[in-house]
Amino acid sequence: MILLAAGIVNRLLGFVPRITLPRVIGAEGVGLYQMGYPFMILIITIISSGVPLAVAKLVAEAESEGNERKVRAVVKLSLLVTCGLAVAFTLLCIWAAPWITTHLLTDARVYRTFIAMCPILPIVAISGVFRGYFQGRQNMIPTAASQVVETLVRIAAMLMLAYLLLPYGVEWAAAGAMIGVVIGELCGMLVLLSSHFRHGFGRTDSSKASGRAESRRSLFRSIFAIAVPVTGSRMVGSASYFLESIFIAQSLALAGVATAVATAQYGVLQGMVIPILSLPGALTYSLSVSLVPSLSEAAARGDMKTIHKRLHQSLRLSLVAGAPFAVVMFVLAEPLCYYLYNDAEVGRMLKLMAPVALFLYFQGPLQATLQALDRPGSALMNSFVGAAVKLALICLLASRPQWGILGAVVAININIVLVTMLHWHSVVRLLRFRMQSGDYMKTGFAAALMAACCYAIMHQSWHDEPFVRFLAACVSGGIVYLAAVVLLKLVDASDVSRIPWIGKK
Repeated sequence: MILLAAGIVNRLLGFVPRITLPRVIGAEGVGLYQMGYPFMILIITIISSGVPLAVAKLVAEAESEGNERKVRAVVKLSLLVTCGLAVAFTLLCIWAAPWITTHLLTDARVYRTFIAMCPILPIVAISGVFRGYFQGRQNMIPTAASQVVETLVRIAAMLMLAYLLLPYGVEWAAAGAMIGVVIGELCGMLVLLSSHFRHGFGRTDSSKASGRAESRRSLFRSIFAIAVPVTGSRMVGSASYFLESIFIAQSLALAGVATAVATAQYGVLQGMVIPILSLPGALTYSLSVSLVPSLSEAAARGDMKTIHKRLHQSLRLSLVAGAPFAVVMFVLAEPLCYYLYNDAEVGRMLKLMAPVALFLYFQGPLQATLQALDRPGSALMNSFVGAAVKLALICLLASRPQWGILGAVVAININIVLVTMLHWHSVVRLLRFRMQSGDYMKTGFAAALMAACCYAIMHQSWHDEPFVRFLAACVSGGIVYLAAVVLLKLVDASDVSRIPWIGKK
């Protein structure tokens, strides 16, 4: 709930720079600002994408053993590894910046923005380790607070610096916006460090630390055994996303679609449809983050009952919370896209993707389960198979004139379903886990009632203003769904009592 609240706040605040920054520095400045991001995200993935999860898992296990000495050793060794890599890559990026910005990024003007971006590497590395530490302690407040502070400072700093540096040229304005991003990340890191030294083991006397000390080599192997497959899995995702844009553009060209039209269609898919589809991701992300230490701790105790219970709770919550979003995206796709983007045609793509939304919301908790139970290699292989199938289908379908961009949509849909089913198969085989079929049937019935209500209210001419009918359909459908969920006992009093400030602490 804490991470969900922070995620919603950050997503809402995230719209501010998207709307405001183009008005300050123009489309060209935004292009320079965005151009270096994919390269830097790739470096960040290499440096630290798997380390926070490894820290969370090992800290949770050590805490279940009461081994405070091991907790400290895990954090110190992780900081040593990630900071060493981050400093090395930062110096390398600064040294190679002229060649990277001229040859890889194809616009030498991005040089200043790229240099401004380089200090973010060690900051992200340190923040990642401490987020993993608090996640392992199952204390989500510092992570949520740091995310909100980072977002607020980033928005203010990037807009102010972009505006102040604009008189020196658009490349300086883009660099100023990037410096604002670095300042935001720095403030988020300081919040985490402050929380750590206030509540963490920073004040614990090492002579009183309980637990058996482990060799640095053993801990090093444990960290990398978890971090490397997770990093590999995310590298597969990053590479798949990068190749997806190239394959779609080339396939649409083969289908006879003009370059400008193909770019616009891809922009609609990735910039308009996917963000709506992934909106409930704030919930599944928070579930996934909190699931890793919970399952790791239970696995360390050999407590299979708790593992099954926590996994069932997470999947049930993903199903119940995600279903109404899927209904609105399918039944009210055209008016939703019209009122958001002033383009009802975008609704065609959204309606095509809405039926697979629930598979997408299941994917996060299932992948977190595999990572928590020492099966990150399974998650990596599943992601790789899904990416290969997706890219092959994009080439096969999107290159046909009768399919076009809809072929890419179908390929992405199949990828989502395939990866989720492969994750499900891996979890079932590992845990002999079974989801209660009654949950699916009850949720399906509640969603069908909501869909009928939304459709009837939207398409009946009881009011002349379509926007009023749209709002009434959303609100009425949501009330019908909530009533059905309560009556069918998909959510009961014990679930509600777990919400902070409602039940007992």
